Amino acid sequence: MPQSMSQTQLPALIEAFNQVAVASVADAVDKVCGKRGYLDSTIKPRINDKRICGPAATVLEAATDEFVPPQHALDLIDEAEPGSVIVISIAGGEPEVAVWGGLMTAGAVANGHAGAVLDGGVRDLVEIRRDYDFPVYARSVSPGTTLGRYKTVAAQVPVCVGGIIVHPGDLMVGDVDGVVVVPRAQAEAVLKMSQEIDARELEQAKLIIAEKSLRKGLAKYGRI
Repeated sequence: MPQSMSQTQLPALIEAFNQVAVASVADAVDKVCGKRGYLDSTIKPRINDKRICGPAATVLEAATDEFVPPQHALDLIDEAEPGSVIVISIAGGEPEVAVWGGLMTAGAVANGHAGAVLDGGVRDLVEIRRDYDFPVYARSVSPGTTLGRYKTVAAQVPVCVGGIIVHPGDLMVGDVDGVVVVPRAQAEAVLKMSQEIDARELEQAKLIIAEKSLRKGLAKYGRI
């Protein structure tokens, strides 16, 4: 793991990212990384409005007609470091199926994970809300099973979720605004710029209120 994301520094980094606006993180990734980092808007909170922040632990699923359990995902839930965000991508096939449900949520809670981000669906919403209140960001809600439709083919590999490539260890930062992928090698630079953006916006908002003028705030800070 790169120095900027060492196990020693990671808790402090996550705590700091939890204090900045997700929109500021998205803007900072644009500037620092030179590319979009936010996922498609269809991937959104399905259980609650809890914020997520943690390193990605990734799973790739592919279309199949075999009736096999999602073994890579089940193993990863037990094996990933506590505080991970489980990220599941699907390739090909029918996307309207649930790649996550109540039992996987129980495993994630037992292992202290921070949330799940899914390029497919989630099911068992009543159970997850009632028993775990665990944050799941998903493309859809579906009662359908992956059995006979998808199988897991790899874990801890780069995957595409919501139009963005996610590498194992990248920081997943999300709330009701959406989810942003922060490349692990640039996490500290993205954090610094996110903090600067937040600070400028706070000053700008105060000026707009004090002067009763949006134009004056824009003229001084040049940000919208």
